Amino acid sequence: MNAPLPTRQIREQLYRDMEPHNLTPLWEVLHALVPPRPNTPCVPALWRYEEVRPFLMRAGEAITAEEAVRRVLILENPKLRGQSAITQSLYAGLQLILPGEVAPSHRHTQGALRFIVEGSGAYTAVDGERTTMRPGDFIITPSWTWHDHGHEAEEPVVWLDGLDIPMIRFFDAGFAQNDAARSQQVTRPEGTSFARYGHNMVPVRHDPPFGQTSPIFSYPYERSREALHELERHAPVDAWDGCKLRYVNPLTGGWPMPTIATFMQRLPAGFAGQPWRQTDGAVYSVAEGEGEVEISAGEQTWHLRFRPRDHFVIPSWHTARLTSGTGCVLFSFSDRPVHQALGIHTEERLS
Repeated sequence: MNAPLPTRQIREQLYRDMEPHNLTPLWEVLHALVPPRPNTPCVPALWRYEEVRPFLMRAGEAITAEEAVRRVLILENPKLRGQSAITQSLYAGLQLILPGEVAPSHRHTQGALRFIVEGSGAYTAVDGERTTMRPGDFIITPSWTWHDHGHEAEEPVVWLDGLDIPMIRFFDAGFAQNDAARSQQVTRPEGTSFARYGHNMVPVRHDPPFGQTSPIFSYPYERSREALHELERHAPVDAWDGCKLRYVNPLTGGWPMPTIATFMQRLPAGFAGQPWRQTDGAVYSVAEGEGEVEISAGEQTWHLRFRPRDHFVIPSWHTARLTSGTGCVLFSFSDRPVHQALGIHTEERLS
């Protein structure tokens, strides 16, 4: 009588026999598929603008905006190199446009935001309306809208691009189309969208022009900054966030983009924040001032000191704490709308 095979051999034979049938045992991967806590491969990272800017200017010498279509240096997470992603769901890059250039008109299913980092006088055009770019402005390119960029002033202009490219790629839903014209025809005066929707009033009869995306595609920094400083002077300062506001879609009160949340916050001088963590990874652009973010996960801790125009990422479920001796203003974006739509968003405010 033959002795029974050891359990290990039985399992290994089972796996070999299943392999040609494209089957795999759940019990071998369950711990990775359903972990006890979020376990992102992403790591915190800081891009110092003083180090990045020379490469942007060299890119301006190496290729034109029209040749490149979009002259951008991608901010890649150190653990996602080659994936064009700053987190597993978000893309970020710094785009340069020089005087006299045009980044040609196209459209795509991916939603995009622009946060102006350096320079004034360039414009972006969305669906027949232009808006002039100024530092600190937050500008939206809604999904599947024609858009182009141009520059009619005298200094380089750089902005942060934030897109949901990795998310759309995950759903295999990415499409793009180039326009027949280099620049789209302007059909409305600048400021039309803001006049219709940006003063706590909306047209009596209207359809949302961009579906679930905000009908305002340009949110001026001067208004955001004024609101933050009023809060700092007259309202309690939050122990975790300082004075933090989220941008809204005036038609719904919800997020301005269906896949990306955007925020602006002011850390007062001497701010020493409490730690927090959240499931949505967040990308930050420093609009003004200096500070430090301490980020930890497990046994690892990162101390990132930031200055104006620097950029950094706090990955999902990493504990973070912000401090600023002189005070600062931070713009940030994350994939929170998708987390909330799916009912999976979690945030912990620690002490």
